[in-house]
Amino acid sequence: MSEHGVDADFEVDESRRRFLTGSMVVVGGVGVAMGAVPFMSSFQPSARARAVGAPVEVDISKVEPGQRIIETWRGKPVWVVRRTPEMLAALNETADLTDPDSEASKQPEYAANQVRSIKPEYLVLVGVCTHLGCSPTFVPKTAGAEAGLGNEWRGGFFCPCHGSRFDLAGRVAKGSPAPLNLEVPPYKYLSDTMILIGEDQGAAA
Repeated sequence: MSEHGVDADFEVDESRRRFLTGSMVVVGGVGVAMGAVPFMSSFQPSARARAVGAPVEVDISKVEPGQRIIETWRGKPVWVVRRTPEMLAALNETADLTDPDSEASKQPEYAANQVRSIKPEYLVLVGVCTHLGCSPTFVPKTAGAEAGLGNEWRGGFFCPCHGSRFDLAGRVAKGSPAPLNLEVPPYKYLSDTMILIGEDQGAAA
């Protein structure tokens, strides 16, 4: 017995108990943290999916006439082409199109017109060939002969993988392996110099 009437062995046991209890709390905490990792990870794919599918703002103020810029939306290239008056006039000269009125092709209702855009000057397209998913090349009229497309080339897009040709509205030429016109994604104007790819014109911001 100790001088306070408490068994010395009991004091040792109490110390060990406190040590074991503390150890179990630490181990338990680590276990909870480790168990939370897969649980938290389960939220990450949906968060990434939302990020990938989120609308993308594009500043078009610095796009020169006749120039194309490339953005990414939902993991796909999206082109913005600033068409010149000559480019727009060439749309009337393009013949032998598979779907000239885009009746079978994919675009929002507000882009179901000859120029396939909200404003004729700016064309917005998903840069993926409707044949096998390759990414066509932008070939202006002046580069047609050099690209082997002949002197009759009016400008547009050429898929070197399998030879599909598209005009400056993304409409596919007859005889191309691609069955449909290039897709026009949903988009809207936030201002005269800013567009939002991934959200329809008229939708709430």
